[in-house]
Amino acid sequence: MAPSVVHLPNGQTVNVSPVFGGLFFKANELNTHHGEFPPGWTVNLETEDSEEDHRTEVNNRQDEDEDSPYRRPQHHVHRYRRPTLRNDTLFLSSISQPSSSDFKPAASPSRQIAMMLWATLWWYFHQHPPNPHLSTGTSSMIPEEGRPKAEWRINIRREGIFKGRNVLSKLERMGLISTEDSSVGTDTDDRTGEGWTEMFVSQRSFWQIDGRIFLFTLSPTTNSPFPPGTPHGGSRPGSPSREGGTIPVRPDIHSDTIAQGLWSPSSPSGHPGPFTSASHLPTYYPPPPAQYIVENGVRHPIRPKPPRQGETFYTRYSPSVGQYLSFRVASLSAKSTTHRGPVGASAANFLPPNSALAASSGMPNLGSMCIHPCDTDLLHNWMNNPRVSAAWGVSGPIATQEAFLKNSLSNRHSFPAIGCWDGKPFGYFEIYWVKEDQLGKHLGGSEIGDWDRGLHVLVGEEEFRGKERVKVWLSALAHYCWLADQRTERIFSEPRLDNEKFIGYLQDVGFYKEREIAFPFKQAALMKIARDSWDAPVL
Repeated sequence: MAPSVVHLPNGQTVNVSPVFGGLFFKANELNTHHGEFPPGWTVNLETEDSEEDHRTEVNNRQDEDEDSPYRRPQHHVHRYRRPTLRNDTLFLSSISQPSSSDFKPAASPSRQIAMMLWATLWWYFHQHPPNPHLSTGTSSMIPEEGRPKAEWRINIRREGIFKGRNVLSKLERMGLISTEDSSVGTDTDDRTGEGWTEMFVSQRSFWQIDGRIFLFTLSPTTNSPFPPGTPHGGSRPGSPSREGGTIPVRPDIHSDTIAQGLWSPSSPSGHPGPFTSASHLPTYYPPPPAQYIVENGVRHPIRPKPPRQGETFYTRYSPSVGQYLSFRVASLSAKSTTHRGPVGASAANFLPPNSALAASSGMPNLGSMCIHPCDTDLLHNWMNNPRVSAAWGVSGPIATQEAFLKNSLSNRHSFPAIGCWDGKPFGYFEIYWVKEDQLGKHLGGSEIGDWDRGLHVLVGEEEFRGKERVKVWLSALAHYCWLADQRTERIFSEPRLDNEKFIGYLQDVGFYKEREIAFPFKQAALMKIARDSWDAPVL
């Protein structure tokens, strides 16, 4: 069974517990009134084994009529115990709605259903993956590693909440569920569910759809005690004054920090997270139509503006590390960028052990709000490390790093980013469009697409080095590139040829070496990964 606490990328945590016939998902007690989710929902999750699988479960028990030519293959359904490659099935069976006196009903019930299904799938695809190898009649006699593979899927059954007339069709149009049956169908009565009985979600497609499509908040009612600007709604009523007016209430630091930890509905700090929405609506927008220009002899699409300086554009909890990984755009500000996003449980140890807040991993704390150098000072320290200087060549006085960062922020085909673990900066990264980059000049026209991206990486803090962390943040950068634009089909990296350790890390997360490239300043290994060969980020 997967961990009982689900850490969603917006800081919300959900507890999962087994109940009769399935699993109950309950919003974290601290955030019961947050409105991001209903207080809870139940899913029916079961596994259907073929007869051969069932025989293994019952120690090869034989049936009396086993050899009968008229005997039909049987399937055996049992309660879910662990993930299977293709045999798990779920449906949403019930929803616990919040009080109508506190929150308005969701403007789109279908989107709320999609949100709950998405959170359920987030939990499911964080479990240990099943064996990808298939045992077919023709492959059962060969070693397992040589058998064919299949992608990991979970089936969606048209039962319970999903039996609504248009629910599955809407979920399919949102891109959350799929079917191999792409026909219109011949039945004129759409209540029969023709064409919607074999729906599924694959691991690969789930990780390539942006969570901002589904995560949003509910609007508080006018008389709700949960004010807007906090996770609970509008401003608390002020105390009456002798002049007959009201004395405004000072912001509650706990309400403010909870709101920022959950990154919704708003962020008064001026540094909103990727899920911030004062309108209580999803924050995802599809990329615009392509428009082309020619620069320096290269025809390429007009690129979308990157996020703003200091803005966080990616966050995800890593269960293997026990911390939240985030990336934000680098900033020239002389002030350090305060982290307002969620943090892992280990950073909340300063809270009293009997505190209700101690159970919330989304609660910002002294660890997440630590004072650290501004980005220019960070780069000055990192670039003057001999290990880093040997690769980047940007050592020297702080004016050198300031000029370097200004140039990076002014670049029209890339942007600089700072990676953080629980809000603490650990490295510098550049995400670039390959076609306009110097790498594009070394590749033929058929080797790069209009939307292919590349990565430059630097880990500056020694405490955050190591293979396990590298695999998490490296696969997270690839994950961001896939999410940022569905037209991106390949991601490139060109480490120096003698950097064998990092080349090995790239291969660990799915990149492969295509060939070598001779730049004026280095001999590089051309590493690349394709979207259709990428399954999921390292968790």
